[in-house]
Amino acid sequence: MGDEMVAERSGFVLVARKGRFGLPTACPFCLPVYLYLRFAKISFDLNYDVKNPDSDHIPYFEYGYSVAFNNEKGGVIETLKREGFADLDPIAPSSYFSEWLSTKALISSWLADAMEYELWVASDKSIVNSIYFSDLPWLLVKVLCRQHSQSIKNRLGITTLNSSEREQEIYHKAALAYEALALGLGNQSFFFEDRPTSVDALFLGHALVVLHALPDPSTLRVNLLKHNNLVKYAENHKRQLLNAESSSTSIPRSSFDASSSTPRRKASYWSSKPQPKPKREKTEEEKTFRRRAKYFLGAQLIAVLVFLSLFGGPDVAEMQEGDDDEMSYEEQ
Repeated sequence: MGDEMVAERSGFVLVARKGRFGLPTACPFCLPVYLYLRFAKISFDLNYDVKNPDSDHIPYFEYGYSVAFNNEKGGVIETLKREGFADLDPIAPSSYFSEWLSTKALISSWLADAMEYELWVASDKSIVNSIYFSDLPWLLVKVLCRQHSQSIKNRLGITTLNSSEREQEIYHKAALAYEALALGLGNQSFFFEDRPTSVDALFLGHALVVLHALPDPSTLRVNLLKHNNLVKYAENHKRQLLNAESSSTSIPRSSFDASSSTPRRKASYWSSKPQPKPKREKTEEEKTFRRRAKYFLGAQLIAVLVFLSLFGGPDVAEMQEGDDDEMSYEEQ
């Protein structure tokens, strides 16, 4: 990539979920993309989408006249690699390609499943409310949280009959994944050839959310803390990438205030003053996205109305039956 592309900082924008717990974004899907761009030394602006917090198109990355969405073409990282914009990964002839691919699959499956289970099923939902829904009305939050939690249970195959067994299986796989990653990393700064790849971005994003967002009793957090080299790896890169001096040209600016959150531990430095973004003409992709956003909000409103009608109807009917019974009793 030429220096002229890197210099056009305002031309690249990562849109993610809000920052929490001393992290620029506490979303397990957004943080790896943020870290991948940092590893690739791409300068970009960081914006937050607070109107569509549970949409699967977040995160998305605007570069030039193109937009890479999380739910399209394999996700943001794969799209950037395919477009030749930022590719840090080895190709098939490489001597460590197979090991890199299996490690990436391990993080994207076993650890990703454990993270979703921890956030949406095992927890009291306070963390996901903080990450996803802090700007929405409480009733809508309740509906969306219930919907997403049930969706995660369905995807993980969790029912009322097998919940205990599935929990043990999920955490057991996560523990095995941590052991394998700890052995593979050793004392190295990165997992492969002493340079960052998407594996580093994926695991680092996962580890930082576990260490800084999950509570102390979390099973996932307890298992990760058993491996000192993984914890040291995560904290070292956090200091290098997230706690860098504000004068660094690679630190993105945020159009929203990420410092207003209450961190679990001491927060990293993030500017609390919104930085104005130069206006530019909307692309066709942006116009299409905004239309999708309107449809999404309309669908969520309908979901709330359906929820109220379903759960409110029986109560009204019961009240009416109770009134009839009371009148009959008085007549007797």
